[in-house]
Amino acid sequence: MAVGARSGSGEDGPEERSGDRHREQPAEADDRQGATADEPAAGGSGGRRSKAKKQRSFWRELPLLIGIALVLALVIKTFLLQAFSIPSNSMQNTLQKGDRVLVDKLTPWFGSTPDRGEVIVFNDPGGWLDNPHVKENFLQKGLSFIGLMPSANEQDLIKRVIAVGGDTVECKPGGSVTINGRTLDETSYLFPGNVPCEREGFGPIEVPEGRLWVMGDHRQDSLDSRFHQELPGGGTISEDDVVGRAVAIGWPPNRWGTLPVPDAFGKDLSVAAGAAPAALGVLGALPVVLWRRRRLLSDARPTD
Repeated sequence: MAVGARSGSGEDGPEERSGDRHREQPAEADDRQGATADEPAAGGSGGRRSKAKKQRSFWRELPLLIGIALVLALVIKTFLLQAFSIPSNSMQNTLQKGDRVLVDKLTPWFGSTPDRGEVIVFNDPGGWLDNPHVKENFLQKGLSFIGLMPSANEQDLIKRVIAVGGDTVECKPGGSVTINGRTLDETSYLFPGNVPCEREGFGPIEVPEGRLWVMGDHRQDSLDSRFHQELPGGGTISEDDVVGRAVAIGWPPNRWGTLPVPDAFGKDLSVAAGAAPAALGVLGALPVVLWRRRRLLSDARPTD
């Protein structure tokens, strides 16, 4: 009996402990499931906070991005390219009223100077324009300063360089322009129906060093160097007044294109070129003169 009693009490103990473990496991599983179920909620809240942080970061960086863009626009306008709007018909048909041209402002920083045939934008040297002053608000002044819109008070002109410092330019009434005595063929860019000079010619005019003689392609609708000879400089403009060379038409899209120098200016029109034929003639005749002189001296020697 005692043995039976001892064995019975020993078997019941382990079974009860095993049951207790089984009864505890569902509770632990429920706890783990609860924790797992709670994790997505925590992750979703974190994602929303991250997205909100990114949005706040973008709005915080936006003023910096705008500032960088404005600085770049100012640098481009000052040192590289600037757009100018054509206000008149004086450069037809090369340029039409309303065209926007891109002006190279980089090469002058490296010592480049305007050359014959180039289309240039220059500041009014004084007395060429008579535009009334327009009052601009702060926004207009700011946008024009950084180059995002033209100023209403810009005193700029656009013409073609015909002669440079050291040249002698002349045009007889109804005739052709001559540079250093050489005739300039302007048929490729002159406005159809125009003549190089109208009823009144000009010159001969010696262009001072550092100055330019400029004319519009639409000769009958251009107040250029011809009509300002009474001003200081005798109708010429200073190279210091030049803003830059117009290199391309940027607007409207159907008029996109470059503004190359016409072939007529590709010929050597310098003073040295004008004197070249005479110089070559002298050089060619020199051997003949020396040969003839040697022969005359030989004939003049007394014979024994």
